[in-house]
Amino acid sequence: MHKKISAIAIKGFALLVVLGTVYRAMAQDATTPYPKMAPVDQYLMADRAAEIALARSAAPESISHDAEVQVLGRHGFETAVKGTNGFVCIVGRSWTSAADADFWNPKVRVPACVNAAAARSYLLRLTKETEWGLAGRTQAQMTESITAAIARKELPPMEPGAMCYMIVPRKDTAATAAPTGLPTSCFFYTDAEPRQLGSESAGFPVVGVNDPVEHLTQFVVVAQRWSDRNGYHEGPAAEHHH
Repeated sequence: MHKKISAIAIKGFALLVVLGTVYRAMAQDATTPYPKMAPVDQYLMADRAAEIALARSAAPESISHDAEVQVLGRHGFETAVKGTNGFVCIVGRSWTSAADADFWNPKVRVPACVNAAAARSYLLRLTKETEWGLAGRTQAQMTESITAAIARKELPPMEPGAMCYMIVPRKDTAATAAPTGLPTSCFFYTDAEPRQLGSESAGFPVVGVNDPVEHLTQFVVVAQRWSDRNGYHEGPAAEHHH
């Protein structure tokens, strides 16, 4: 039975999987429910307006209202709405946003909204991996491709301040989202140490995860409550205790 060193491979927004569905990787063996790529149409959303709305749901309206929105086409992400504040909202698919067992899962939908620094660095990796996924590259081929692209410096390191929002709970992202559906923010670094923010300390609220393949370190902050110009909000876990 083949097992990776880490509980699951961290690919893009799969950090949500770490928070909520680690048990999948623990039970994973040589079999997988999605052994091969589905027809491309199954990875697309026929309703363009629905995909735009889902992408925007990742960030507070005060940010997503003026953000660029990209939707998935047959060959990669395409700009559907031009933005003015530097943020870019997308809906991640299985190649970048799921655990190993769900690499070909066409049901995966993970909305995220990156800031300008992440759009110039982190997002470039996601869009390139998405293009490779749509082209039918296997998980092993994907790993080889991203490793080679980084080695050739075709993809830049993370810019200082690169981050993304995954705030609004969505039941239709259950394939990868944590069961609590709590608001999440991620901060991206190149080859950083999780202990730099104390994330390895007991009781510390920030989760730090290293992806040695992509030379990527992600620090994840999960909140039960947050606010924006539209008011005060609470995640499902907080509401449950009222």
